[in-house]
Amino acid sequence: MPEQHAPVTQNESSDRGADRRELGRLLQGLASEMNLLGHDFAATQGLHATDVQALLAIMRGGRGEGAEAEAMTPGRLREQLGITSGAVTAVLDRLERAGHVRRARDSVDRRQVHVHYNPGAGRIATEWFTPVAERTDVVRADFTPDELGVVARFLGRMTEELAALRQERRTEAGGPAR
Repeated sequence: MPEQHAPVTQNESSDRGADRRELGRLLQGLASEMNLLGHDFAATQGLHATDVQALLAIMRGGRGEGAEAEAMTPGRLREQLGITSGAVTAVLDRLERAGHVRRARDSVDRRQVHVHYNPGAGRIATEWFTPVAERTDVVRADFTPDELGVVARFLGRMTEELAALRQERRTEAGGPAR
C-alpha cells in the first residue's frame, strides 16, 4: 500500500524550495571547484580543458577485462566528448606530445586506431591530484559510513541523471558533434 503523506503547507513548500536552491548552489560550487582544478592541471601540462576531459575518458575506457574491455578509439572519444573528429585529432595530438597517451593500430584490423593511456603519465596526475584525495579524506572523516553511503548514492544518481540529460540534449540537437 502506498505511503500516505500529510498535505504540504506553504511554509514547508517554501522550506523545500530554499533547500533545493541551497543544494543546487552547493552542487554548482563543487562542480565549479572540480572544473577549476581540472583547468589548472591542464594549464600546468600545456593542455586545454577539453584535453583533460579526453584523458579522463581514455582512462575510464581502458578499464574492464576480457570481453568487457572496450578499447578507446577516436570515434568513441568524439561521441563521449561531443566534439568533431578534427577536434579529437587535435586533442590526441596534444595528449600524445605531452606523453599522456599513445595511439596504436589494431593488430587484427589495421584501419582501427586504439588510444591507450600511458601508465607512466599517471605520475604527473598523481602528484597534482594527491592533495585532492587528501582533502577528500579529511572531509570523509567527518561522516559516518552510513552518511557516506547516502552521499555516494546521491552523487551516483546525480551523475547518471546529468549524463542522461546531456545525451538527450545531444540527440535532440542532432548528434554529439557540435
